[in-house]
Amino acid sequence: MGCGSSLLPLLRFMAHDLAFRTGLAAGLGLVAAAGNLIGGYFVVQRDWPRKYLQYFLALGAGYMLAVAFVDVIPESIHLAGEQALVFVLIGYFLVHLFEHTLAPHFHFGEETHHEEMSHHHARTTILLGLTIHTFFDGVAIAAGFLVSVWLGAMIFVAVFLHKLPEGFTVASVVLASGQGRRNAILAAGLLGAATLLGVLLTSVLQSQLKYALPLSGGVTVYVAATDLLPEVNREPNWRMAALVFVGVVTVLIMQHLFHV
Repeated sequence: MGCGSSLLPLLRFMAHDLAFRTGLAAGLGLVAAAGNLIGGYFVVQRDWPRKYLQYFLALGAGYMLAVAFVDVIPESIHLAGEQALVFVLIGYFLVHLFEHTLAPHFHFGEETHHEEMSHHHARTTILLGLTIHTFFDGVAIAAGFLVSVWLGAMIFVAVFLHKLPEGFTVASVVLASGQGRRNAILAAGLLGAATLLGVLLTSVLQSQLKYALPLSGGVTVYVAATDLLPEVNREPNWRMAALVFVGVVTVLIMQHLFHV
């Protein structure tokens, strides 16, 4: 009893200490980056049941949307007022612009259309589009931890849930273009490096948090609603639909039980 009560001040200090939260963001950013490599490894091995990665997409879509609307956007408004909504909108359409100009053929999932992916430009633009995605993954994680441990942890889980499909996608694109397994893993590693860059850059530019958080909120909504949900809808499976709702309900329950 006494030991537990003596730990409370330490835990409160850790939750509010900026250096601790920045270090935690960097550590979990590294874990998220590893998710890209793991996703790429699954494709290279060719023995991972594809349906499980689809389940990650469904769960991640619901979870990400809930985190964006329940935590990230309200906290952005608290930081920057109603102008935060303008930056949410900018974040949403920033990714839309990149995807429709740099990577128009991009979608999550295993890419097996060799005739389409064999062109060097197609492979490069899809890799670039995914790199932009993962950079903002890092921005979102760091911005969340700069606000609070709670928000950072919620965003980290949301990001990690779609890290495996990101690595899975980029590795399959590289393989479909005729490149070897080594290049597929290197491409997945590039996505992880972009995530770490987003974490580090946001941690350095802490004074810009009121812009970084709503921007990452807009990106989160776009990835969940425009990238992940259409992939979920391509699978006429009640389990996929149920997992989307599980993701949403999980956030709401955690918000009710633990966030004070």
